[in-house]
Amino acid sequence: MSKFDFDLFVIGAGSGGVRASRVAASHGARVAVAEEHRVGGTCVIRGCVPKKLLVYGAHFAEDLKDARQFGWDVPDCKFDWDRLRDNVLNEVTRLEGLYGQTLENHKVTLFKSRATVTGPQQVTLADGQTISAERILIATGGWPFVPEFPGSEYAITSNEVFHLGKLPKRIVIAGGGYIANEFAGIFNEFGSKVTIVNRSDTILRGYDEQIRDRLLQISMTKGIEFKFNAPFRSIEKKDDGSLTVHLDNCDPIDADAVLIATGRVPNTKGLGLEDVGVELDEKGAIKVDEANQSSVPGIYAVGDVTDRIQLTPVAIREGQAFADSVFGGKPTTVDYRNVPSAVFSHPPIGAVGMTEAEARNTLGSIRTYTSDFRAMKNVLAGRNERALYKMIVNAATDQVVGLHMIGPDAPEILQAAAVAVKAGLTKADFDATVALHPSMAEELVLLK
Repeated sequence: MSKFDFDLFVIGAGSGGVRASRVAASHGARVAVAEEHRVGGTCVIRGCVPKKLLVYGAHFAEDLKDARQFGWDVPDCKFDWDRLRDNVLNEVTRLEGLYGQTLENHKVTLFKSRATVTGPQQVTLADGQTISAERILIATGGWPFVPEFPGSEYAITSNEVFHLGKLPKRIVIAGGGYIANEFAGIFNEFGSKVTIVNRSDTILRGYDEQIRDRLLQISMTKGIEFKFNAPFRSIEKKDDGSLTVHLDNCDPIDADAVLIATGRVPNTKGLGLEDVGVELDEKGAIKVDEANQSSVPGIYAVGDVTDRIQLTPVAIREGQAFADSVFGGKPTTVDYRNVPSAVFSHPPIGAVGMTEAEARNTLGSIRTYTSDFRAMKNVLAGRNERALYKMIVNAATDQVVGLHMIGPDAPEILQAAAVAVKAGLTKADFDATVALHPSMAEELVLLK
């Protein structure tokens, strides 16, 4: 008999923690999970899943207008925020139940409690109960970062935005990353007056410059306002409940809601990690090796809490690799090269591999190919919005090292194309592939 209560104790029942738990259990390990919020983590409960449902809802604003050009007699429609919000939250609850059922089916013990690490092989629950485990996995994800300034308590984050009591007529969104731009597109389509405020002069840092410039151009055409180089000074709350945002280098902005989307930080505060010798970086992320082990033997971490790549599929891959390696006898590491990503803006962005700037700095000699076109649907609908596809090629080898796209369904198209980039295919391989016509995706094999 083992001298430990469990072979594995996981703190955090998000995507990475649940995957690690069920796979470890399937390998025969005795597994427990502690979750202080709701099973499912950021992605399912307050992140990509409910946000994507809002994105779907927002698309109907343009689709209903466009339908008239396609022969449909669509009357003027009224949007009901309460109905969409409640339907989305009900779907989140359904998915939470499925995640809990998955743990139960694999005989994983679930503690609905906060847990802290109180020893190299010990955790303590909020009620004081101590539990021993041969190995501990930290999978507590990330948490929205809110800078401190007067009135910051009046702002909301992506955690609370799904629960708004009513649709704001005017919303100020702080930040220039994917969360800020996604919610800007969502609320703009719902009819809110949207202003993005960014302390720098760049949106979507890390994405290809041409692609992000195209999104900026389209967003402004749709009516979204941008204020650059404008750090927050304060938020003032008025008697009627409305807010006034005071900024540097910019006039004050009146709003009904302020959404802070200035990034996420590893959720390690108060877990007791430093007390047992777990090394953290300056952002609070757990430092791990390629086997996901921290500086303390037996304590591991996966997902956003390590701040490697903050994407749900990456956390799932890391959780799988950890469980297979430690409990399945199948040593596995995660390959972080050519991880595809998407921004579900309006229109959306898909990207994989190097940007043009990264390729020039890394490879020196490159070739770039672009296709700048109007989707067939937009032509008939009378929309001037243009898509942009971009391919980056290593001039020395003809290998495609980057694909970047903005336009309708770009992430759906990019997923399959990412396989080609991951496989190291060449521009000649793309050229040799017969186009699927008529489609937007065919542009990828017609680039000249």
